[in-house]
Amino acid sequence: MINRLPWVSWRACFECLSSVWAPCHRALRYWVLLLSGKHLIWAKDGVEVAVERGKKQESALDFVVRFREPGKQWRTPKHIHLIVELYVKEAYDKELTHRLRDHLLQVFEAVHPIDSYPPKLQFFKPEHAQPFEPLNAVGEMSVEFLLVVSELIFIQEKTNYQGGSLTYKLYQDFGVKDRFTVVNTATLERQR
Repeated sequence: MINRLPWVSWRACFECLSSVWAPCHRALRYWVLLLSGKHLIWAKDGVEVAVERGKKQESALDFVVRFREPGKQWRTPKHIHLIVELYVKEAYDKELTHRLRDHLLQVFEAVHPIDSYPPKLQFFKPEHAQPFEPLNAVGEMSVEFLLVVSELIFIQEKTNYQGGSLTYKLYQDFGVKDRFTVVNTATLERQR
């Protein structure tokens, strides 16, 4: 009788359970983030980018961009982090990094302020990162991550500050003006 029972391997059981667990885990993760006030915008290789409501009283649609790497806490990317990452990538491949900067300026010009919360990516497509993939060899941030986070910051800035843009000037000056000037601009607090 025992010989007639079909053999079920542990590997087959594990594969079956993981195929069921993965979608459940994603759905559970989505709801946990929503309950904590975060809206997941992008995720890849365990890195998550989300937004949560900001505290600017002048803008009802204000939001804060946050990200988390596997095993780490949520962080808020600042202009200085993005510019330092671009300088690291520029040391590796100046021409390609300047093309990335030009692409980011194009993204800035293409995005619009939001009229409802949470924001959605308006320009980004994963294939936009492909020409810049060699830059992933250096630095801590992938090009795809930089494109997503930068676009969200652009949208946030256009939503909150229709009159001007620190970010656009910052990227325009990158690779043109000296490092001290660019880094100094990136560390300035917004005038209230």
